[in-house]
Amino acid sequence: MESLFIAFVVLLLVMFYLGLGVWVFAGLLLVSTTGLVFLIDMPLQRIGTIMAPLVIRSATSWELSAIPMFIWMGEIMLRTDISDRLFRGLSPLTYHLPGRLLHTNIIGSALFAAVSGSSAATTATVGKITTTELEKRNYSKSLTYGSLAGAGSLGLLIPPSIVMIVYGVLAEVSISRLFAAGVIPGMMIAGLYSGYVVVVSLIKPEVAPADRERPSVKDTLFSLLDLIPIGILIFIVLGAIYSGIATPSEAAAVGVTATMLLSFLTRQLSKDVFFESLVSSVHTSCMIAVILIAAAFLSTAMGFLHLPQDVANAISSLELSPLGLILILAVFYVLLGMFLEGISITVMSLPITLPLILAAGFDPIWFGVFLVIMVELAQITPPIGFNLFIIQGLTGTPIMKVAAASAPFFVLMCLGALLLTLFPQIALWLPDLLFNK
Repeated sequence: MESLFIAFVVLLLVMFYLGLGVWVFAGLLLVSTTGLVFLIDMPLQRIGTIMAPLVIRSATSWELSAIPMFIWMGEIMLRTDISDRLFRGLSPLTYHLPGRLLHTNIIGSALFAAVSGSSAATTATVGKITTTELEKRNYSKSLTYGSLAGAGSLGLLIPPSIVMIVYGVLAEVSISRLFAAGVIPGMMIAGLYSGYVVVVSLIKPEVAPADRERPSVKDTLFSLLDLIPIGILIFIVLGAIYSGIATPSEAAAVGVTATMLLSFLTRQLSKDVFFESLVSSVHTSCMIAVILIAAAFLSTAMGFLHLPQDVANAISSLELSPLGLILILAVFYVLLGMFLEGISITVMSLPITLPLILAAGFDPIWFGVFLVIMVELAQITPPIGFNLFIIQGLTGTPIMKVAAASAPFFVLMCLGALLLTLFPQIALWLPDLLFNK
């Protein structure tokens, strides 16, 4: 009963501080400090002694150096014409598919995700082009917004992924294996999205009206030239990682260099582009760093409160099957996703959920992919869904209309999570093949 009381108090503290509207990292620090002081009567001086080494250790991990690099890479691409080229290159290729240009949202997001590592960057970069173009052509706004919101979240699953790097550091598993594990599930979910668009377009052809001009074979072949820049970046970043030439952190630096060089050769790397992208990436990276520091402190505080062990014992006493445990955790993550963004969900929940997963016999690499899909669901879940806010900002559409348009893609992502649970080799086959487990 005491452990349940402590868990209830901690949950109330989280809801209270987040309800006040304080920054996430400040809320985490306040929850940790309040819990230690009032629940186990720990002196403030002792708390400071515990926190000092955590700050250094959490913010100076070498693996985390990939995060600002991948963010900077995405910010540079956001300010150049790579996204325009992506749309121009995909448009003729998708003409003959039912749904036509709606597939540019999905395929474009999947390709951009392979070089950005960020859901927000993927959604904003692809959306700033496709939403305007599809509206001009009288495509269904609901399918346009829904497919963009769902496919934009693939920036977290298709490697390189910032959330996967955070998970890999916290769970102490190979980030390269995690990256490989996300490839096939990412393609599977993208395929589910495209399949849904095809079915809806066959039932209601008016959602994707045909263009007046049918692209010629010459147009289709020339469109491939526009895909070369992003193809080069994908080859450089992922090729460096999977060939063993570079670690994920080193590959991120290589990717930034390649992006700058490509922007320079196309005469788009101006002084303004350089400094604006740098400042924006520093802001985002600092935000992630302070959340990680606060989360490390929260994890330590939970250890002093014996909460992870007690919660694990309480759930174990229910004698749930492994599938029952996954179902409960899925509901838990969906509820968290209604109030928190991806990195906060990962760092706050992992100290509690990872021991349960390991005790149930699940592979931590598999769980990393499952967790990322749960975090992706949070990106399109109101009231706090980052992708929903981005699309609202791009289009001026009320947030609840965007959320309603995203609902079918939320269900499809849940289906993807179910398939991953029933067939774990969807995630584990490629890393086992590449790294010879």
